[in-house]
Amino acid sequence: MWFSGLSGDTGVKGVVSTVDVPFHGLFKHLTHVPIALSGGVRYQRWEFFGDGQYLVLGESVDLRDLLFTTANFHLKSGLLEGFVGYRLISCDKANLLLFAGARYTYMEGDLSIFDNGDARLDRLRQLLGVGRKLNIVDSTGWVDPVLGAKGKVKVWKPISLYVEGDVGGFDANSGSAFSIHRQGRNLVREPAESSDWSYQVQGGVEIQMTRQIWTQIGWRYLKYDYNQAGFTNDTALNGPFVQTGIKF
Repeated sequence: MWFSGLSGDTGVKGVVSTVDVPFHGLFKHLTHVPIALSGGVRYQRWEFFGDGQYLVLGESVDLRDLLFTTANFHLKSGLLEGFVGYRLISCDKANLLLFAGARYTYMEGDLSIFDNGDARLDRLRQLLGVGRKLNIVDSTGWVDPVLGAKGKVKVWKPISLYVEGDVGGFDANSGSAFSIHRQGRNLVREPAESSDWSYQVQGGVEIQMTRQIWTQIGWRYLKYDYNQAGFTNDTALNGPFVQTGIKF
């Protein structure tokens, strides 16, 4: 299980907002039980492995505004990645693996702003052309090529240290991008620089509990730099994780 916090800028249809949920505050913002899974197969020096995660975060704030009093924001985040790798070093004391594969990322943002329910302001809303509710919803998904390496060193009987890192995107999905900002009383749409990169690093301790069962305890960091067609994902997933596996 990866107890990842989420921080950075995310937005839909050119409207960008800042998210900052540290891993220790994750459970206060979860609206659904997160889903995480991983698996792998090894044949001689070849390995096939992957993992995935899906979570939904929500937040509600008071605007203390004349026309609007409440804003709700929900962010759905999911990833699924799969790799094939080859062990350059493969022995009892240590191993080093180079791998390549792909990472699928899904993001959905839902921003809703509600009025304060005061019927006396209906005429003012009509004059301003403002409805009782403003809602911005959009989603996107993309696949990035990924290259990386990982290794493990046994330090004492059942205890090993491991580290893994990869780079993805390589601007494979970059194209046109734009942002929307306020200029006086108007909303202005301007072109923005498009990008598609991701970086990931993780490491920790692996404990061989029995001949078949192992447990990993460590830290994982995944950074996105994605800006495409009005969708912005300049966020980082960052936090501790614990996983247990079974060798067959």
